[in-house]
Amino acid sequence: MTPPLVAAAPRLLVVDDEPDLRTLYELALLREGYDIETADCVEEAWALLQAARFDAVITDMRLPDGNGLELLRRLEQAGRPEKTLVITAYGSAENAVLALKAGAFDYLTKPVDLRQFRSVVASALGRVPAPPRATAAVMGIMGAAVLAAPPVAALQRLSGGSAVMGQVRELVTKVARSMAPVLVHGESGTGKELVARAVHQVSHRAAQPFVAVNCGAIPEPLLEAEFFGYRKGAFTGASEDREGFFQAASGGTLFLDEIGELPLAMQSKLLRAIQERAVRPVGATAEQVLDVRIISATHRDLEAEVRAGRFRQDLYYRLNVIQVRVPPLRERLDDLPLLCETVLARIAAESGLTTVPRLTPSALARLARHDFPGNVRELENLLHRVVALSGGGRVDVDDLGLPGACVSDAPAVPPAAVPAGRTGPTGLVGPTGEPPLPADLMAHLDEVEREVLVRALALHRGNRTAAAAAIGLTLRQMRYRMSRLGVQAAGDGSEGSDEGEEGGA
Repeated sequence: MTPPLVAAAPRLLVVDDEPDLRTLYELALLREGYDIETADCVEEAWALLQAARFDAVITDMRLPDGNGLELLRRLEQAGRPEKTLVITAYGSAENAVLALKAGAFDYLTKPVDLRQFRSVVASALGRVPAPPRATAAVMGIMGAAVLAAPPVAALQRLSGGSAVMGQVRELVTKVARSMAPVLVHGESGTGKELVARAVHQVSHRAAQPFVAVNCGAIPEPLLEAEFFGYRKGAFTGASEDREGFFQAASGGTLFLDEIGELPLAMQSKLLRAIQERAVRPVGATAEQVLDVRIISATHRDLEAEVRAGRFRQDLYYRLNVIQVRVPPLRERLDDLPLLCETVLARIAAESGLTTVPRLTPSALARLARHDFPGNVRELENLLHRVVALSGGGRVDVDDLGLPGACVSDAPAVPPAAVPAGRTGPTGLVGPTGEPPLPADLMAHLDEVEREVLVRALALHRGNRTAAAAAIGLTLRQMRYRMSRLGVQAAGDGSEGSDEGEEGGA
């Protein structure tokens, strides 16, 4: 009888110039069933790597003949598959960023917590245990969603053949291989959450929870309890223990949407949780070590927020290791036909339609001339309305319900012919495809529009909602025009936020 095959133990290479620490790491990992080799410098480690393959390399930052980053770069240049972990006694944000950008899966700071050490190594090797089952209360927390496997892969929904979207998909695939924090930046409605889901689904954490949190939707007094959980009796109304977002995302990914909305006090607590990889529930005396990857997103300019003192610089450096910029729809109009086709097919499937609605060439040309301040989310909403009112089939210009969209017999203008970098106040191409207005006239119109916005904001003391209503605009239209024309509001943030879930196609 043939004996059953036993899987070989993962082989790890530990590189550190301190014998005591090498022994400590070796003992901690041998107990987990790993096969360990050790080295005390870059050259000895590289000689071992030349002679054999390893599953992971754990290296100190500072070594007698160089540093751990040099070893990481050699592995990267040689195309080696080993996951790398960096340990450093110099745990500054800059060193963490350098290590992660050099290709490290993760990093640890000395003195190393052995529980955390074993957890990070297990995560690098894909041995992350299933997280504790989240309670129904956590699943239903306001502003959060826990989804393990959406019906449509997020990476596939990042559709489009344009160069900018190709770069986004390529970057998503690259960053998914490590634990490096990712900051997704883009206008409202561009699909920031979809990018975050794609990073999660492509990574080794795909089978673990994805927890999405809208940071701007949680009242400030509840932030700490919602993020870190609480213990029974911690405050009035705490009748039982409850897990927070971090515990619900254990082993998986925590997506912090609109991170720029967090108040400074909560930013400080979040920074500690990210640095220590541990949280202390409200009312608890001990911290919980957690394995959670952080992805954040914002439509704000966080560098400007840091300069203005509204966002912590150290937290910004922790979150912005790798930035993924999601382009607005006006910069990827070449993708419009495919986006419309994809969204209409999804809407038809969800609505149970046997025939997928199709846009006529003139309807597609009219969409290409629209500003789309709400980006892909606005396009999705428009197409939902079109399908609901038209009942499917052929969708013409009249069905779109856009201003000036009543010329259904207008000659078609291919979307590719519309410049991506439009700067005119209402679009460069007229409803019948005439050439753009002269540059001096467009500059004059911009100046007139800027003056109207400035006066309206001054009249309403910087309140964008009231100013927008006074001149017949929605808040989103007001924000778009202010951004395009460089208009600032003294009372920025005084109105309610209309930021919600990110849309995508």
